[in-house]
Amino acid sequence: MEPSHAAEELLGLFPDTTHLADDGSLMVGGCRLADVAGEFATPVYVIDEESLRSQAQRYQHGLETRRPGSQVAFASKAFPCRAAYRLMADEGLLIDVAGGGELCMALDAGVDPNAIVVHGNAKTDAELILAVESGVGTIVIDGFEEIERLAKLASSRQTVLLRIQPGVDPKTAAAVSTGQRGSKFGVPLERVPEAIARIRAHPSLHLEGLHLHLGSQLLEIEPYLEAIEVVARLGRFEVYDLGGGLGVQYTRDQPAPSVEQYLDLVTESASRHLPRDARIVLEPGRSLVARSGITLYRVITVKSGEPTFVAVDGGIADNLEASLYVGQRFEATLVDRVGGGEPVELVGRQCESGDRLASQVPLRNPVAGDLVAMPMTGAYTHTLVNNYNGALRPAIVFCRNGVARAVVRRDTYEDLLARELPWP
Repeated sequence: MEPSHAAEELLGLFPDTTHLADDGSLMVGGCRLADVAGEFATPVYVIDEESLRSQAQRYQHGLETRRPGSQVAFASKAFPCRAAYRLMADEGLLIDVAGGGELCMALDAGVDPNAIVVHGNAKTDAELILAVESGVGTIVIDGFEEIERLAKLASSRQTVLLRIQPGVDPKTAAAVSTGQRGSKFGVPLERVPEAIARIRAHPSLHLEGLHLHLGSQLLEIEPYLEAIEVVARLGRFEVYDLGGGLGVQYTRDQPAPSVEQYLDLVTESASRHLPRDARIVLEPGRSLVARSGITLYRVITVKSGEPTFVAVDGGIADNLEASLYVGQRFEATLVDRVGGGEPVELVGRQCESGDRLASQVPLRNPVAGDLVAMPMTGAYTHTLVNNYNGALRPAIVFCRNGVARAVVRRDTYEDLLARELPWP
């Protein structure tokens, strides 16, 4: 079925394989979304595996072509599950983890420890021991105290990067800004030489290079130019890890730089300012996984009026991003009536007035029982999932070539009770 103009515009936010079936309903990865919802219940996270692999290849090939020898690391905090770790490793990406749990999932997925980069502004001794004993390739040191702790724990020569605080305004939401002065992350510029000297004084540590990260959901890429110029003034190193943070288009009226524009800017600036033989590492997360994912909900109630509230069976328990950052909202559509309709307030079922998934989103004559599809939810929704009001965490379902396969099962009420201990 040929989509209308409104539907076609909206479908641009959905995964690559999305199309309309003959009856006008949405299909992703060759699977009818109505069938996926019927089999796995709602809410449910649906991932188009082909889109996910394609974006990983787009990054990897794009960077390698522009800067041979450089590498892409999957910032796994954006989508931490074993299936994603395995897929990214299979596509040749390094894996960036930011905690002991992410490290355990990556290792359990079969990721080569040497391909793992460990982050964290407050790594515990237990996490550092796990990283060292697992043989991880790189640990990113985030402060002076960590230098001494890691030097004592390292049983052999451990490769490290030093995270610096470049003092660059990333021009994004305060909650996801990390590169500015006063950030909790990294070492301030004026103390970087001292930190470098301290690391080099320990024979158990090998300082391979510097790391920086500006923030997340960056819709302006010019701050990377300033950051690269800053890091270039700190000396010659084997590796410069420039972090990630490229923003994505969540709504039809919100433009975002393309991966190619981002890679062009970063590699051209690196060629001007950094040593020719230095290896560049980039750490995309959101821009790597967001568009491959959608969330399916079932409409529970419709309250007509000014405004009309359409309430679904999910909410901030499965999409905390919708209310966490001011100004960010998601698009949505009915699965069998794509595009068009009157603006409504799409809200969740959790007991918070801020549980609003999308404001003034057009839906075509919604009624109880309808399925709603929300695109661009592949990043951070599963990461931030919670059990607010006893909500059951959704399944994650990968779709490819007409086959829908759960890679994370849906919670049960037994799961909610499993950690509770008897009360005497």
